[in-house]
Amino acid sequence: MLVTIITPTYNREAFLPAAIESVLAQTYKDFEFIIVDDGSEDNSRKLIESYAEKDSRIKYLYQENQRQSVARNYALSVAKGDFICFLDSDNYWPNDKLEKSLKAFADHPDADIVYGDCITIDEQGNELHRNNMRRYSGRIAGLLLKDNFISMNTTMTRRKCFDEMGGMSGKRRVADDYDLWLKFSARYTFQYIPEFLAYYRVMENQISTNKKLRFETNESIIQDFLAAYPNAVTAQEKKVGLCAFYTRKARHYAASDKRESYAAIRKALAISPFSQGVWRALIKILIS
Repeated sequence: MLVTIITPTYNREAFLPAAIESVLAQTYKDFEFIIVDDGSEDNSRKLIESYAEKDSRIKYLYQENQRQSVARNYALSVAKGDFICFLDSDNYWPNDKLEKSLKAFADHPDADIVYGDCITIDEQGNELHRNNMRRYSGRIAGLLLKDNFISMNTTMTRRKCFDEMGGMSGKRRVADDYDLWLKFSARYTFQYIPEFLAYYRVMENQISTNKKLRFETNESIIQDFLAAYPNAVTAQEKKVGLCAFYTRKARHYAASDKRESYAAIRKALAISPFSQGVWRALIKILIS
């Protein structure tokens, strides 16, 4: 079965070799590797083309700078694989990532998306930790309202999901992956694999490290999802999920922005006024 691997990149010349070579080193060999250059101004094009000249599985695409969600959709429009994987250009995979993902599909034929854990590394590639969020399997829409626990670089998704529901929304600057997984959770089944399937690089200039922007964006994604797919979660799942989201937001801002923290905890209490977890969080905020 053909697997399509999609990598959007913008000025990541220094990290592209590690990403590309980790794909070429995969124990499963039947793949196409689509790299979309999102208007890079460094030597990314020359670098990618040098690899493509040696391996016909690599396909180089170029677009004017339009953000990675647009680049991913561009790749999806020409992808031929039965399964789709995403790999960011500053991250890389262990060499059995594809093999383990396909085995998970064989072991769980009802699954539509499989995913796993990450090893977090620094800008130089040194391992920082192997701590991961709690992850879940099955119909996970209600749980995803609390937080995005799907690590995009570890995922493998059946092609039919994109054919039936489309790709990235392209509406936002960050969190397009959360948007995608929430949408897919309305219809499809997820399978978590307790394996390390990607190396995730943390850098100072990453947009994803902007917590304020991420909370704001995630909140709008959740509201849009609930409006578009009102039957994807039960009333109780919606209540629990939103309460957990606003409580987590309140805890995050407790030390840095009391006003924002209190606003979030008020929303959590309005949703679930008798939740012990919310009241405990409020007490911690008050005494912090």
